[in-house]
Amino acid sequence: MGIIENALTDRRETFLYVVFGGVTVLVSWGLYSIFVLLGMDEFVSKILSSAFGIFFAFVVNKWYVFLSRSTKKTTVLKELWSFFGFRIFTILLGIGIFRFLFYWAGLNQGLFGISGLPANIIASIIEIGLNYLISKYIIFKKRPAPADADVKE
Repeated sequence: MGIIENALTDRRETFLYVVFGGVTVLVSWGLYSIFVLLGMDEFVSKILSSAFGIFFAFVVNKWYVFLSRSTKKTTVLKELWSFFGFRIFTILLGIGIFRFLFYWAGLNQGLFGISGLPANIIASIIEIGLNYLISKYIIFKKRPAPADADVKE
């Protein structure tokens, strides 16, 4: 693949990652709202809506962003577990960065009347960037075609 093709592929992936990330947020927030309106506890609603959001993100990232077309059960399960595992890791890392590093560095000021919002925004940007890189280079990494190209995964 040439330099121009690589740049276009990277921009396409980045654009779709951002678009589907926004849709994922809407799905997660929408489900959270529905669960709460149905009388579910807020904490349980947050956990369930986040889990559904991560699963939705997995599907759109696999099929539309990184074009991982394998339907082989072992491949899909490996991608799914990796995706969930790394998302949990980056969430915990984001909490650590937010709470300990940024608060320690003094970024706990308020913005728009919300305490700690600058730290939360920066931590979220770091999480999003890490999630993109992990998805692109680890979870949905393009692998060389097998020697027997007629075999579908």
